[in-house]
Amino acid sequence: MKPQYAGNQSSPVGKHRRNPFDVMDVPDPNDQQVQEFAMSTKLEGTTDDENAKAWVTPGNRNQPGTIEGSWSSRWNGGADPTIPGDAADKWKQGQAEVKADRDRIYLLFDWDDGARRGLIEARREGTRLVGKYINLTDPKVTRPWIGLIVSKQRIDGRWSGGRLDFRR
Repeated sequence: MKPQYAGNQSSPVGKHRRNPFDVMDVPDPNDQQVQEFAMSTKLEGTTDDENAKAWVTPGNRNQPGTIEGSWSSRWNGGADPTIPGDAADKWKQGQAEVKADRDRIYLLFDWDDGARRGLIEARREGTRLVGKYINLTDPKVTRPWIGLIVSKQRIDGRWSGGRLDFRR
C-alpha cells in the first residue's frame, strides 16, 4: 500500500517527524560516517574562505540576533547528469530556511529554480554544526555535512563532495 501524503511528497500522514518542516527526516544524522567526516574535516571561517565574499540573492532579509529564518544557499562538488551543462565545480544556488530546536539545527534548501530540495539535520556544538544531508528529491542520496556558524549572516559548510554554504 502506498502511503498518503499531506502537503508535500516527502511526509506520510500521521508520521512523527524530528524536523520542523514536515518533510522526510535525515536518516541516522549522527552515524559513524558523519562522525568520521567531522573528525577529518575542518572549516576555519577565514576572510579568504570561498563563502566570505557576499553572494546572496536579492530578497533575503538580515534577521539580527538569530540564525533562524531565510537564507540563500549554494553548493558545488556534484554534477547532475540530467541537467545540461552541469559540472562538479559549478555552484547550484537557491533559497533556504533555517530552524533550531534545542541543540539541533535544520536547514531546508532548494536549487534548480526550486525544482530540487534538500535537508540538513545537524547537532550544534558551539559554532560548529555536525550532521547529514538528504536529497529530498532523490532520498537515497545522503552525505555527511559539517558547518561553521561564522556569523548571523554566514554559515560555511562542507559535504563529502564539496561545499554547501549559506549566506544572507
